[in-house]
Amino acid sequence: MSANSVKAIVRFVSDDLFVGVTPSGHSITLDTDGSRSIAPSPTELLLLAAGACTATDVAGILAKKRQHVTRYVVEVSGVRRDEHPRKFTSMKVHHILTGRNISTHAVEQAIELSDTKYCSVAATFRPGVEIQTSFEIIEDKPNPTGEK
Repeated sequence: MSANSVKAIVRFVSDDLFVGVTPSGHSITLDTDGSRSIAPSPTELLLLAAGACTATDVAGILAKKRQHVTRYVVEVSGVRRDEHPRKFTSMKVHHILTGRNISTHAVEQAIELSDTKYCSVAATFRPGVEIQTSFEIIEDKPNPTGEK
């Protein structure tokens, strides 16, 4: 294995149930039986990976830009082909930021940098998966007691 190579391990448990071990040693249960659904499926984890990757980038960039974000949620939805392989053909990534006086321009820049430069998950999906991004900013109401 090269210095840039990483390895995950997936073990069959039984009846469409697997345990995955990440390269960093964390374990996660995976369930490929959609009717039972006792754990996330591999494709659900792809959505989470895309959301977590861009959220990490955007949150870090906005912190460096001294934006006062008090709550941040990323919603990721995807469309898959009906025929096999049922790969994702498109994804929508919606950023919801709550805070005080968050700059629209700063958010646009942070999302653009994540999309085009930093998010390795999105880069892995492209060009085969169309990824559309959007965002909304919700102004935090001031605390009536004056506390921060």
